[in-house]
This record gives sequence, structure tokens and C-alpha cells, in this order.
Amino acid sequence: MRLIDSYTETSEVVMPDETNNLGRALGGWVLHRMDLGGVVAARRFAQSQVVTASIDRVDFHAPIDLGDIVVLTAYVYDVGETSMQVRVDVTAERPSEGVERDTASSHLTFVAIDDAERVQSVPELTVETAEERRLREAARNGEPAAPTQ
Repeated sequence: MRLIDSYTETSEVVMPDETNNLGRALGGWVLHRMDLGGVVAARRFAQSQVVTASIDRVDFHAPIDLGDIVVLTAYVYDVGETSMQVRVDVTAERPSEGVERDTASSHLTFVAIDDAERVQSVPELTVETAEERRLREAARNGEPAAPTQ
């Protein structure tokens, strides 16, 4: 399975119920979205159900304000026999002001499971193109990277 086949991007607007008393997105809300984005990337790659095994430290780089558009990207960049490493990045956009900023990032590990909820093998990761190599290296170096294609 190719790295790019697991790539996912989702966007949504931060609403009042998702903010704290300062009008900024709750960290737990952001973390929940990161886990869901990672699940989508891992399921696409494994072509099966997955469970979250671990979340590497989460770095919050900048606040996300009420009304911002949150863009989450996730992709599998490394695999084991039954597990997948997923890079997740979150940016915030404010189109009316032409502002876009990196806001959070993490590496999550997912394990593939079968219908009986037993651990199962995942496909080999194929990194064929220069673009896929760039994404993989960015993930390994802890840098955000969206596809350029």
C-alpha cells in the first residue's frame, strides 16, 4: 500500500461549544479530532478496523480561535507487522484575514484488528515517489507537510 493512499484531510469551523472561556479551541477537542484523523488514515492503509495504541506527545504550537477553519492532515509514514505510525498536523485558517498557522502536531500509533478484534498484519508501506519520500521524511523529522500534488 502506498503512503499517499492513507493521506486524509478534513476541515471544520470552530464553534462556541468547542471553545474555552477565552474563545479558543479546547485542547481535548483538538486531540479528539487528531485521533479521528489518524483513525481514517490508518483504516485506509490497513483496510480494516484499527485501534489507537498510543499517542506520542502532542505539541500545541498556537491557539485556534472561535470561527477559525481547522484543517487536519494525517498519513501513515511507517509500519510494523501489525502497527502503523501516523503523522497528524493541525493548522488554523482565517481566510478573511489571509492568516494560516500551524497549531498542533503529533505521532499516533494504531494497530489493525480483524472482525473478531484480534490483532492482524498490515500491508507493507510503499514509498515510490519523491513526494511520498518528502512526506515520510517530514514526518520522521517532526515537520508538518501537506502534499504538493
